[in-house]
Amino acid sequence: MLYFGAARDGHADLLQGFLDAGADPNHPDGRGYTPLILASYNGHAEATRLLLARGAVVDGQDAKGATALAGVAFKGDIPLAEMLLEAGASVDKPNHVGRTPLMFAVMFGRTAMAALLLRHGADPLHRDGEGVSAIALAERQGSREMLALLAP
Repeated sequence: MLYFGAARDGHADLLQGFLDAGADPNHPDGRGYTPLILASYNGHAEATRLLLARGAVVDGQDAKGATALAGVAFKGDIPLAEMLLEAGASVDKPNHVGRTPLMFAVMFGRTAMAALLLRHGADPLHRDGEGVSAIALAERQGSREMLALLAP
């Protein structure tokens, strides 16, 4: 559908037209991705800003429970993470298996992202459905820098 393509590809003008015509900013595509998740995950700040301004739920979740913040944490996109946090994104919103944005930042070695999330109150001791915390993930990877950052 063109609407989701506009979000994914960052065509804010086209996205604006869909929203003006009544498109729901929170309606998921066939894979469960909301327009906000598509726009932010693909690094499109203007489209993300537009969707937030037009009522996109900042903590909307995809079919696996991931939020837009989890996607940008995985990618390491600091400016988009800041935008989402300023819009009220929950820093510790877990997906369906209990993993938080901080855990994704740790798993993919995004130290600057982890630092940002911690400054916003992310809990390094939160445990996912398997009982694993962000600290345990950093220990498994042997990342001294990440472990120093996460130390309570």
